[in-house]
Amino acid sequence: MFLKKAILFSIGFSLLVNVTLNAQEIKQTNKQNIILITIDGFRWQELFSGADKKLITNEKYVLHPDKLKEKYWRNTASKRREALMPFVWSQVKTFGQIHGNRTLGSKVNVTNKHHFSYPGYSEILTGIADDTRIKSNDKLPNPNVTILEYANKDKNYKGKVVAFGSWDVFPSIINESRSGVSVNAGFESVRGDNLNSHELFLNKLQKETFSPWDNVRLDVFTHNYALENMQKNHPKFLYIAYGETDDFAHYGRYGYYLDSAHTTDKFIKEIWDYVQSDKFYKDNTTLIITTDHGRGSEPLDTWKDHSASIKGCDEVWFIALGKRIKALGEASKDEQYYSNQIAASIAKILDITIDEQKMGQALEIIEK
Repeated sequence: MFLKKAILFSIGFSLLVNVTLNAQEIKQTNKQNIILITIDGFRWQELFSGADKKLITNEKYVLHPDKLKEKYWRNTASKRREALMPFVWSQVKTFGQIHGNRTLGSKVNVTNKHHFSYPGYSEILTGIADDTRIKSNDKLPNPNVTILEYANKDKNYKGKVVAFGSWDVFPSIINESRSGVSVNAGFESVRGDNLNSHELFLNKLQKETFSPWDNVRLDVFTHNYALENMQKNHPKFLYIAYGETDDFAHYGRYGYYLDSAHTTDKFIKEIWDYVQSDKFYKDNTTLIITTDHGRGSEPLDTWKDHSASIKGCDEVWFIALGKRIKALGEASKDEQYYSNQIAASIAKILDITIDEQKMGQALEIIEK
């Protein structure tokens, strides 16, 4: 009798342990994934209206106007934006949300007063406009805690948070040394003991490829390093920061600026297609896409630049799609959102603890 009771107790205990473990596995599986993407200095005007009529035929800014018009010019704004960003306007519009079309009353702004990159990225990632301390693009370690760092301190995401950026200032913006977040940016090769053939080839190719800039690599390397990391390591929080659009604009090359935006649309599609094909990410991942600042429009030459002294450089936009996002399409009503709300929104999706008093309110776009 004693032996029988002992066996029954053992079986019952084993079942209890298995049920508990299964519950923990399910809880872990149900944790959300986030992919944050930024497109440096990409104007809301091109996102929502496509190629600018005043710029696309202007030989001051375009090398081959006829060829560029053939690629991107259409008679209506809706057709032009579809030509420029086909994935965004053919698919994301259907199953995601797009905010910032000021002609329809949808406004998104930065809250920092500087209107250039480091303050813009810091605001997106920390939810704070620290105008006193974050006031240049110098490589100073960010004194504020980013949402990536918050996530990396959470037991459900620790070691599964990574960032890839084209601009070499991102290790400082994310404060890589303090946060423990792995950041690959600028002209860094990917490192590790178990690099695969694709990673080794990307390292070789990056060293052998000319970049027009001394501190920004071509986005094709940032993109493919990030995609390879997704396939190999399945990070739960991935940040990708594309940079070419801003630098081509500063050079006054409008055609290259449009081509870079068009290519970035393809990159985003490739990321999304992989998310939908991979069991780890499918139906369990949210994408948020935005920019760090706007650009000028009047006078015309100010499209190349951005600063607090140029009107419109605080005007930005954001796109959201995925598991936790209501499928509402393009926002067409009066509304006001801010870049400092993005970090809190990511925290809400990931269900991690943050200092809410320091950040903006989470965006009102997230399903429970």
